[in-house]
Amino acid sequence: MTLTQIDKQQDGTIKITITLPKDTIISAQTGVIDEMVQRTNVAGFRKGKAPKEMAASKLNPEQIREEVLKKLLPQAYIKAIQEHKLNPIMNPKIHVEKIEDDKDWVFSALTCEMPEVDPGNYKENVKKVTAKSPIIIPGKEEENKKPSLDEIIKAILADANVQIPGVLVEQEADRLLSQLLNDIKRLGLNLDQYLASTNRKPEDLRAEYAKRAADDIKLEFILQKIAELEKITVDEKEVEEAIQKAKDPAEKQNMEANKYVLTGILRQQKTLDLLMNL
Repeated sequence: MTLTQIDKQQDGTIKITITLPKDTIISAQTGVIDEMVQRTNVAGFRKGKAPKEMAASKLNPEQIREEVLKKLLPQAYIKAIQEHKLNPIMNPKIHVEKIEDDKDWVFSALTCEMPEVDPGNYKENVKKVTAKSPIIIPGKEEENKKPSLDEIIKAILADANVQIPGVLVEQEADRLLSQLLNDIKRLGLNLDQYLASTNRKPEDLRAEYAKRAADDIKLEFILQKIAELEKITVDEKEVEEAIQKAKDPAEKQNMEANKYVLTGILRQQKTLDLLMNL
């Protein structure tokens, strides 16, 4: 019987420790070996027709273990979140704790749920920015200077409160850093050259991108909460109109394949538009 242990950390990160029993592993290994034997070439035999023992002796033990993990880990993780009634908002970060032959296997999965979000007095804070004193230009009517997006965002975040799970910040920081590394490669540089040119250390870069990730996630969660409070929605027609405005076929295809993400972006933009016009 698969055993699970849940540890909800103070920052909202959830650690799920899962123990796979030896009998379950052996049964999965048998199935994996049978499947791999059918694809193994043995001299003097047609593919899949060699004696099982002979074909199995040519299999890579590490590959067998990898295939067993691919088969068992997703099932065990899904069962664990269902059993403990969890609602993760991210793909789990998997870490193998213990794998030994003829013993139980232990692994952990880090994930998180949607945190509690307090948007604070966002309307009052934004109105203070949008209701600035008018600019008086000789010979012209008084006109208000429209606040910048940065000013609006600063007002939104002024007294909002949300605890961002560390595992989510780490995942987003990894994504941003991966994006940066790709940009660096396109410039014909490596990471060491980039760090030297910007006078930074690897830990400085990591800390900078972790802060940026935390800020981005905080704003996203707060805008989601405001959209919920203001009953802001995005219909199918708006999504299709946005797709039709794609700059090229590749972008259009990407948008069509990620309508859920696109809907979130459109809802976020509608929320910002509403706030900027308060």
